[in-house]
Amino acid sequence: MTLQRWRWIPNALTFLRILLIIPFAWALLEGNYRQSLLIFFLAAATDGLDGFLARQFNWRSRLGAIADPLADKALLITAYLMLTITGIIPLWLFALVLGRDLVIVGGALMYHYGVGRFEMEPSIPGKINTFIQILVALAIIILMADLPMQPWVMGVGIWLVALSAIFSGCHYILIWGARAWRVKRS
Repeated sequence: MTLQRWRWIPNALTFLRILLIIPFAWALLEGNYRQSLLIFFLAAATDGLDGFLARQFNWRSRLGAIADPLADKALLITAYLMLTITGIIPLWLFALVLGRDLVIVGGALMYHYGVGRFEMEPSIPGKINTFIQILVALAIIILMADLPMQPWVMGVGIWLVALSAIFSGCHYILIWGARAWRVKRS
């Protein structure tokens, strides 16, 4: 029973990660890429730790289930936004990354209010897309920090992110559209 009083820690780590978005964005905006990498890795460590604690001690909560992926997504979108504002990646890529997420959220809301309640789970293409987005953002920041990274990662990474965003976005639309159609027909 004494461990239960510590069940707030995973949520606190998630909110710390949300707070880290501000100095992360500022470091990117100022071109301080090494500092942004440090903050990014600190945020990743809090993500890993809060997930471990939630699973290990069964400190899961509804708040954590919602806030944790939102914190991750906010950090990633911030990275792409700042890299776009500073002219490192093209605006169309940021629009595609953000647009995909907005289509998914909009579709989820339409499903929820038009069809019925559901539990949103990331698809395999969605997880792959997130993984690619993280790797490419990190590779670009590492490149910009003058740390060892091949320059070709910029061009290849931009197209990988674009293709995976399109594929995973279409996958969500097809899967959830088919589910909605089946539910409405029955």
